[in-house]
Amino acid sequence: MVTKQERAKGALMGAFIGEALGVGPHWYYDLEEMRKEYGEWIDDYTEPKSDRYHGGLEAGEISQAGILLKMMAEHLIENEGYDQAAFCKMMDNDFLPKISGKAMAGPGGYTSQSMRHLWRARVKKGLPWDQVAGNADTTEAIERNIAMAIFYADDLEALSLNITDNTALTQADNLIGSLTVAYSSVLALLVQGEKLDPEISAKLMQAVDEGKLPFHKVTSDNLNPPARDNMVKESDLYGEGMFASPDALLSPSYMARAVEDPEIVIEPAWKASIVYGMPCAIYHMLPAVYYLSARFKDDFEAGVLNALNGGGQNQVRTMLTGALIGAQVGFSRIPERFIKGLQQKTALLSLSDRMVEHL
Repeated sequence: MVTKQERAKGALMGAFIGEALGVGPHWYYDLEEMRKEYGEWIDDYTEPKSDRYHGGLEAGEISQAGILLKMMAEHLIENEGYDQAAFCKMMDNDFLPKISGKAMAGPGGYTSQSMRHLWRARVKKGLPWDQVAGNADTTEAIERNIAMAIFYADDLEALSLNITDNTALTQADNLIGSLTVAYSSVLALLVQGEKLDPEISAKLMQAVDEGKLPFHKVTSDNLNPPARDNMVKESDLYGEGMFASPDALLSPSYMARAVEDPEIVIEPAWKASIVYGMPCAIYHMLPAVYYLSARFKDDFEAGVLNALNGGGQNQVRTMLTGALIGAQVGFSRIPERFIKGLQQKTALLSLSDRMVEHL
C-alpha cells in the first residue's frame, strides 16, 4: 500500500525531477530543431546549449522554478505553515537581490516574467508588497505552490486561502488565481489517495459545497439547476465565492475522460502539447498536464518523457506532470536513474522527507 507520505514525497521529488529534465531542451518551439540538438527522443537529463535559456547549468540541475519551489518548501518547514510576512521577507532578502529585472540572468540562468515584474516593482520602484502583482498569465505561482499543495493536502480550505494569497502577490488576474488553486487542489486530492479519473471533479465540487474551496457555484450535482425547495433564494444557497466560476475544477475530469474515450486518440502522447498548445500560458499548460497525468497515472517515466518531448514550454509541462504522477505512483516507483542523476539530490531528498513528516 502506498502511504500518504510516500505519495507526498513522490509529488515533490517528481516536480524537482520534471523541472530538471526540462533544463536542456527548454523552449524549443521548432521540434525539428529540438530533435536535431537532442535526438529523436530525450530520455534523461541533458545539458543546455550555452546560447540558450539555462546555459551554464549542468545536466540534472534545477533552474529558477525549482529553486523557488525549494525555497517555498523550506519556508513551510521553518514556519510550520505559510506565513505571508515571512515569505515576503525571504523573497526580499534571499531572492530579489540575486536578480536584475533581465530575462537572461539570475539563478538558473533565466528569470520568469512575474519575477522580473516583481523586481521592477519591489526593488526599482520600492512599492509595497500589496502593489507589486503583475499580469503574467503563466503557471509561475503553481510551480512554487506545489510545496503548499503538499503541505496542506489534508486541509483544502487552508490550502485554497493560503495559495490564493501567495498567488496574488505576483499575479493580479483572478482567473490565474482560480486555475492555480484548482491545480493545487487536484494535487492535494492525489496526495490523499484519490485518482485522477473522470470522478475527480465531482469530489472537488463537493469541497465547494462544503465551503472548503472558494468558488462561486450556481448549479447542483452534475451541473443541474439548483434546487428551489421552500422558495429559498439562489443567493442564500450559493455564495459568491472568491472565484467567479468553478470551471477550473471541472477541467481535470474532461481530460481524464479524453484518456478513457476510445474515439479520442492522441498518438504519440507527446503530441498533447500540439493539441492543447505549446506556449507558456496557463490555459495551454494545464489541459496537457492533466491529460498526460491521467493517461500515465501508473507510469512516471512515460508521463514525464512525453511531457518533455512535446517541446515548447516543456519544462513546466514536465514539472507539473511529474508532481501529479509522482503523487499517484509514490516515490518508490520513480525510476532510480532520475534520482541518481538529479543534482542536489541529497538536499532535495532530505527536504522532501521533512516536508511530509506532518501528514
